[in-house]
Amino acid sequence: MKLSNLGIGTMRVNKLDDMYPAQDMLMQSGQLVQYGTGIMGYGTIPLLVKRNIEEIIRQTLNDAGLAEVQMPTLQPKEIWEKSERWNKYIEEGVMLVVESDKGTFCLAPTAEEAVLEFAREKLKSYKHMPVTFYQIGEKYRNEIRNRGYLLRGKSFLMMDAYSFDTDIEGLEKSYKNVRDAYLKIAEKLDIEVLPVVADNGAMGGKKSEEMMLLSPIGEDTILYDAKSKIALNTEVLEKENYLEYLKEEYGIEDISGFEERRAIELGHIFQLGTRYSDTMKAVFIDRDGKEKPYYMGCYGIGVSRMLAAIYELSVIKNDKGEIDGISLPYNIAPFKLQIIAKMDDEEKVAEANKLYEDLKKCGIETIIDDRENVNFGARIRDAKVLGTPYLAIFGGKVENGKVELENTKTGEKEVIAVEELIERFSK
Repeated sequence: MKLSNLGIGTMRVNKLDDMYPAQDMLMQSGQLVQYGTGIMGYGTIPLLVKRNIEEIIRQTLNDAGLAEVQMPTLQPKEIWEKSERWNKYIEEGVMLVVESDKGTFCLAPTAEEAVLEFAREKLKSYKHMPVTFYQIGEKYRNEIRNRGYLLRGKSFLMMDAYSFDTDIEGLEKSYKNVRDAYLKIAEKLDIEVLPVVADNGAMGGKKSEEMMLLSPIGEDTILYDAKSKIALNTEVLEKENYLEYLKEEYGIEDISGFEERRAIELGHIFQLGTRYSDTMKAVFIDRDGKEKPYYMGCYGIGVSRMLAAIYELSVIKNDKGEIDGISLPYNIAPFKLQIIAKMDDEEKVAEANKLYEDLKKCGIETIIDDRENVNFGARIRDAKVLGTPYLAIFGGKVENGKVELENTKTGEKEVIAVEELIERFSK
């Protein structure tokens, strides 16, 4: 990728938001564009990072035996009336409603109703289960309090999955399967996620867990035991029978040693049971030829929220403790290396262009800074704003045939032969 093709000039970044410096940097550099409160547009780099996160989620869920499908984001009022949730969502102001001469619709805040309509056409017999469907797509909620740029907005990318089983034992197996997949996704993204005991709230059902990332910028307060790594959302303590609930569902008997911590919710998983299939009269034929309701599980991951959290975790600082930029994790960075040359040195520019072409031939995702009238220091600062993990710098002090390689996360620099750099990144 040639940097000039991204349509950006020199990226001037001023005083950053203390809570969300990485996302503020994206905003100030034009990599995120806000159209309205909680409504964002993505520039090339964060868009590609988001797609790489999606692909890790997709591959992991596919490996776990889930089936990818797609529900409509524009949904008719009638299916929400079947679940008896339309009036509740309208009263709470959550639903974004579309009125037309063809009827009343909503922009989907979630998809339990839609997936049940989908399932009843496919899962007519016990022979067709167990199955878990998932999708990755936009959701819409009229959030009263938008917060943290991508962390809480009106429009957001979400992975939502729904399991269908014939009984509670099957539901528990499906729930564990998806739960294990969530932890594998977190491991692949190199983020430490905690399954946190939670309240099902408006979703209904018996049991749920939130996937939380410990962070001082989190809006949730959890109780956490560092020794056992067991955690629970403080909302659970509002239940009248919370001690009995914790013991029966999670085996937690004593929370006296738990400490309060801040955390970001990246996902939420639920055992819904027959709550929705009962209400919407969605049934299958069991082994005895009788109609039975589906046992459902529901599982969500906030993909755009996960993107925001990873960006905030990727902030880098200089020796003075000042924010110096972003260094994205190598496995999800869309471009692994950014080439910068001293543009008034024809030999260095020629070397840089040759390295760029050689890396492209090797299939290594690379950016070359080919912008005109941008000084050398600004090029290096801009590379760190873009979050590229490594810089290949052809400066005036480096002899021909060699390049300075900088790890933007650690600040470590070394001068190596161009051929060695190509070999190293090819591996």
